[in-house]
Amino acid sequence: MKRRWFVFLLVGLLCMCTRPDNPDPSPEPGPEPVPVVPVDPTPTEKPAEKPRYVWIDASANFRYYANDQAYIAKELKQVADCGFTDIVVDVRPTEGTVLWHSAIAPEAKRLAAWIGSNYRFVERTATFDYLQAFVDAGHDAGLKVHAAINTFVGGYGGYYGLESEGPIFTGAIPASWASMDYTSKGLQSAFYDGVQGTVFLNPANDDVQAYLLSLLKELAAYDVDGIVLDRCRYSDAGLQSDFSEISHQKFVDYLGHEPAKWPVFEAGVNDVPSAMGKDQYAWLTFRVKTIHDFVEKAADTVHGVNPDVKFGVYAGAWYSSYYPSGVNWASPRYPTHRLYSRWADSEYHKYGFADHCDFLLLGCYAASASIYGTDEWTMEGFCKRARSLLMGDTVFAGGPDVGNPEGWQNGGKSAYIPKTVDACINAADGYFVFDLCHIRMFDYWNPFKNAFTDYLNTLTN
Repeated sequence: MKRRWFVFLLVGLLCMCTRPDNPDPSPEPGPEPVPVVPVDPTPTEKPAEKPRYVWIDASANFRYYANDQAYIAKELKQVADCGFTDIVVDVRPTEGTVLWHSAIAPEAKRLAAWIGSNYRFVERTATFDYLQAFVDAGHDAGLKVHAAINTFVGGYGGYYGLESEGPIFTGAIPASWASMDYTSKGLQSAFYDGVQGTVFLNPANDDVQAYLLSLLKELAAYDVDGIVLDRCRYSDAGLQSDFSEISHQKFVDYLGHEPAKWPVFEAGVNDVPSAMGKDQYAWLTFRVKTIHDFVEKAADTVHGVNPDVKFGVYAGAWYSSYYPSGVNWASPRYPTHRLYSRWADSEYHKYGFADHCDFLLLGCYAASASIYGTDEWTMEGFCKRARSLLMGDTVFAGGPDVGNPEGWQNGGKSAYIPKTVDACINAADGYFVFDLCHIRMFDYWNPFKNAFTDYLNTLTN
């Protein structure tokens, strides 16, 4: 127990912002080939400058921004001077509270974060509109500003003795909205006594979807350049989620009959069995259809308020092993069932949602030693495979997490930054990095500035 506590503390100190989406960086055995989209080898026009996005996590950066509008303006100017063109500011963290003046959701008054060796709440006493401060300062600095929300989340169960936080804990949203997971203990709500970590909501619940769409309407009324959905997926429980009665009835409607067995998988399952039944295939397709249909509604909602606001989704680039999240971010024309028949049926590909997005941000979260290559689990390979998966339906930016995966945690990787830019920006339609807290923590400002300068020089030569 003492050793486990020490490891948690060390990780917290070194990687003050982490994304639970960070997977075990181990590829599936024998990655399957993907179709290649032909590219004209002789462009006739000068290459267009590609965007460079940096993500700004709410909790990890809160102590700098929560009460200091001047610091926001100062640092965003530094971000622009560094060569980034776009920021993605997290305004609905996993607590499920929001960082704008909302008439619908509770506004965040505190977020938990590592401060030195202590994991504690950062209190917000300021009354300025947090999102508007980023919009104003970002635009003044010449940056495009995108607002990101953690989508199917309702609260965060406290760690290290901290209180739990979020609307599902205060009763601002119903407890019945929580995901129902089929764990090794049986059917269990994600909102249970003593829960630690993110409490996910049921994506198939119409009331949950209506609530989230109302939040997107509020966001789209701001002068933002884009809106990004993060955690627009099933819970961290993966294939154990969601087996609520709502999902049961909707699955029956999808099938046209009662499944032979409910739940369709065994309790506590973490991966599909070696031989899948028809209902099990259909269940995985039903889940991606649920997310697809919400993404379509979300895009229509945003564009209905302001057609000039770009709509996008963040997803992990590890497509071959992303299916437990219930997400198909590929083109609906991509033949998933032919290439990943272990878990995709002939209907699965229809619910790729790329064609509903103006852009995608893909986390190419490989180890620092795995930058170049063509296989999944290299940064360049992630981007090249994404090009094939998307089949031209939308543009995308890909790039690393420079604070958490193997080899990145302790900093000291300045020499690697230009390689990540070169590998990703040339294979993708833009570059994306998580997170600003790591750039600040490890002083990667100049490495990024030099890398972006080198990239821009290639456009003029």
